[in-house]
Amino acid sequence: MKPQLSYPDLVKAFTRFRDAEPEPKGELVHDSAFTLLVAVVLSAQATDRGVNKATEPLFAAARTPEAMLALGEEGIAEHIKSIGLFRNKAKNVLKLSRILVEEYGGEVPSSRAALVALPGVGRKTANVVLNSWFKMPAQAVDTHIFRVGNRTGIAPGKDVIAVERAIEDHVPAEFQLHAHHWLILHGRYTCTARNPKCGACVLGDLCCNEGKTA
Repeated sequence: MKPQLSYPDLVKAFTRFRDAEPEPKGELVHDSAFTLLVAVVLSAQATDRGVNKATEPLFAAARTPEAMLALGEEGIAEHIKSIGLFRNKAKNVLKLSRILVEEYGGEVPSSRAALVALPGVGRKTANVVLNSWFKMPAQAVDTHIFRVGNRTGIAPGKDVIAVERAIEDHVPAEFQLHAHHWLILHGRYTCTARNPKCGACVLGDLCCNEGKTA
């Protein structure tokens, strides 16, 4: 496992991320906590672009838990059938909508424990909602962040929970809110799994990856 970058190097790294993109945002289209929650649930094993294409007509038909219940499982499935595992996802969206209506007055709860208790919602999904909507410095570690964290030394860890903890423990507080967005975007477009664009990387002098490319 790579060594953890030092505090001064983390400050340099995230200052560069911030200079390049002061207000990074996720790429899933949403306009409420509920539409964000549904979009993230649908994004498992699917691209953001594919999810956005499916949710445009879905959210036109149902933007609230109550409306989603009225649409029904088959109605939801019809809108999202272009997404992998769409039938199971339709069931989860319907179930979580019912729970939100019956237990939370139609509102999305703002605690991780309450969110992960919803069907189809794991820790990563909960953290996305907490961070992007409720502005809590929660770190949603996906494959991109896991790769970047370990490859660069920004947040090394043997599993996603360890990487999440490394970000929370080591990244300076001023960068915590946007940390996971910067890392996702960096992993998606620069520090890619294959053929990383090391020559264009803002972290070139800080990264401890031994296999840098030109």
